[in-house]
Amino acid sequence: MTTNTRFIGFVGTYTKGESKGIYAFTLDTQEKQITSIRSAAELDNPTYLNISNDSRFLFSVVKEGASGGIATFAVNSQTGELTPLNTQLLEGSSPCHVSVDNQTKIAFSANYHKGEVVSYLVNNGTLTKPISIIKHEGSGPDPRQEKAHTHFAELTPDEKYLAVCELGSDLLITYQVDESGKLKEVTCLTVKPGSGPRHLTFHPNERFAYIMTEFSSEVIALRYHAESGSFEEIQTISTIPENFKENNQGSAIHISSDGRFVYAANRGHNSIAIFGVDNDTGKLELIERVSTEGDWPRDFSLDPSEKFLVASNQNSSNLVLYSRNTETGKLTLLQSDVKVPDPVCVKFLQV
Repeated sequence: MTTNTRFIGFVGTYTKGESKGIYAFTLDTQEKQITSIRSAAELDNPTYLNISNDSRFLFSVVKEGASGGIATFAVNSQTGELTPLNTQLLEGSSPCHVSVDNQTKIAFSANYHKGEVVSYLVNNGTLTKPISIIKHEGSGPDPRQEKAHTHFAELTPDEKYLAVCELGSDLLITYQVDESGKLKEVTCLTVKPGSGPRHLTFHPNERFAYIMTEFSSEVIALRYHAESGSFEEIQTISTIPENFKENNQGSAIHISSDGRFVYAANRGHNSIAIFGVDNDTGKLELIERVSTEGDWPRDFSLDPSEKFLVASNQNSSNLVLYSRNTETGKLTLLQSDVKVPDPVCVKFLQV
């Protein structure tokens, strides 16, 4: 467990309004507040970010004119300053998700608008041209599932496979990843029609995983079979109250590093649902839901100490800070007036 008391975080945003790009902030865990909101990099629509395991590099979705892709930055871990390294672009809409392996050798992007997953090699924080570009086909029963909409692509814990959430056709697709970064499909799980699988998180015991669905507002608990890269459903549980009938769209999902608690965000109900995890079965039980004190919580992140959680409300342009009880999993509101324009993604340096 880290002994630091001040942590640097980054916020990816939409730049359709006042935002100029990526913002940085400092979380002071002694004062229990977010301070020093500042611009870290100016670029168009850096809606999703990821940071290398060693905190040396930041990877960002980016839009440039009629093209989109991934931009990379070197990170000063003391100040949060970002130094541009390189950008890889493809014609058409920008991706919605980016991830990188633990050794910072391969990066992946998922493209919602193009229904596409792309892999790149990484050399000292610099991306090669795409290695694999795989275009998905298919659709689903929801009107928003008129075609493939790839929303998430991240490696399994053993890093042998890439797990991809295909929101447009209700699929969880597994690709084998070789050392050259090439992708080859090996298994595919069909989930509930019209549910819209959006994001996924793995249990630290590597036997379970959890999908957040966008349209049905549910968490799908899965058993993961590492030898084949395949998944099987073990439970589906709602993230919103039964009597809530207004528009809601599930967004982010994360798990505590001890595997005891899963957190899932609701856009519309504007809440974070907290679930306790049965570590033997992988099944979830609702503990509580807490308001995000704003509109349309797009993402959230546990800080490196995991004693705090920061959520981002896209439509009300505010970050929200909670303290987290590590024994009960419950959240207590500390601060909700932190202004960041059109925030989407929140990530912390793990130092």
